Amino acid sequence: MECRAVTRFVFQLGGAFTMVLKHQSPINVTLGSIRVDPALPPLRVHYGRADLELTYRRRDADKSNGCATRHPEETEEAEVPLGAAHVTLGGVRYDLRQFHFHTPAEHRFLGRVDPMEMHLVHENAVGERLAIGVPLRVGQRSTVDDVLARLAPECGPAVTVPDVDLATLLPVRHTTLRYQGSLTTDPYTEGVRWFLMAGKTVTAATVARFRCLFASGNSRPVQPLDGRTVVEVPQV
Repeated sequence: MECRAVTRFVFQLGGAFTMVLKHQSPINVTLGSIRVDPALPPLRVHYGRADLELTYRRRDADKSNGCATRHPEETEEAEVPLGAAHVTLGGVRYDLRQFHFHTPAEHRFLGRVDPMEMHLVHENAVGERLAIGVPLRVGQRSTVDDVLARLAPECGPAVTVPDVDLATLLPVRHTTLRYQGSLTTDPYTEGVRWFLMAGKTVTAATVARFRCLFASGNSRPVQPLDGRTVVEVPQV
């Protein structure tokens, strides 16, 4: 595989936001931060099938050389048609708007760093966000491989991915680790409900293809817990 050489912007992920805001993402989940609460409302997943548009999400469109550089917050993002997938939590509906990818994984579990991570971003009727984080590990082929089989080029057309079974993007068991956090890209808005799930597998070829495009990575460093608790909610 031949990777096209690109220039990476020098850009401090987080910057002053790390010092001022207290509920930032991603985090390293430690044993001491976890408590189990099976009484919390379950996350109900209602994902159907849909045709997706995979786009290259740019952060440097205002730069004359943007097409030849890699901003560290750029990614491949799959846009989901409204109504194709949603979750409910305590009777509130959150529609899946898009999902995107980071390498290496942004969230860590006892310090473990996985090759990639998928973030599925949902919004409710008043614009509140709920994000599901799924670590991606090398193994058997999965639906994620189909989504990332052909990457959208920067400054190029979107890639159509037909008839994706969105439910298979998630692990079979929907046990979650929940915490209050933020977006992991500028403007790092807080108030995001994070639901971390068990990992999915992708082939080594998919990881290599994504890393070829984002050779220097596109992940934000872990942020301090600042006393936050991560709540485990068992669920089949």
